[in-house]
Amino acid sequence: MAWGTLVEARYWRYVDQFCIMKIISIRKNPEYKDDAIAYFQKSWPDVLPIIYEDCISHSINAKNALPQWYLLLNDDKIIGCAGLITNDFISRGDLYPWICALFIDEKYRGNAYGLILIEYAKTDAKNAGFEFLYLSTEHIGYYEKYGFKYIGNGYHPWGGESRIYEIELR
Repeated sequence: MAWGTLVEARYWRYVDQFCIMKIISIRKNPEYKDDAIAYFQKSWPDVLPIIYEDCISHSINAKNALPQWYLLLNDDKIIGCAGLITNDFISRGDLYPWICALFIDEKYRGNAYGLILIEYAKTDAKNAGFEFLYLSTEHIGYYEKYGFKYIGNGYHPWGGESRIYEIELR
């Protein structure tokens, strides 16, 4: 896919020949808070709804660079989301920040739209002074193609286990 120009205004815009993709930072655009909460809750139904409501609501006036929550819009329709947080319910508290809750609507998968959110989170993490970015997942193969390296497993409070990936922010 050939991407057009990258423009920063209130949000970043990725322009290709077919559509305009926008990333909305909820912290920078709090008017999207309710839409973001609803979208995260719909996208991750196994997570208690109050979790996203509480996290996103309190992130808007956070004193530190984290957490951050993002929406990906295709011609003003929400098609994806992600977060940048200090811990993704995983035992490795020594590692942070984490990209979390990366989700692209099924209809839009296969177009590398997840990479748009990953790159935005990487930029925010680097601008906040971090040298690495982490994620936990059960997927094998997806994140590796974007430069993430598997570094081991981590354990969740509910007894689950996930693969941990790391990428250096250059």
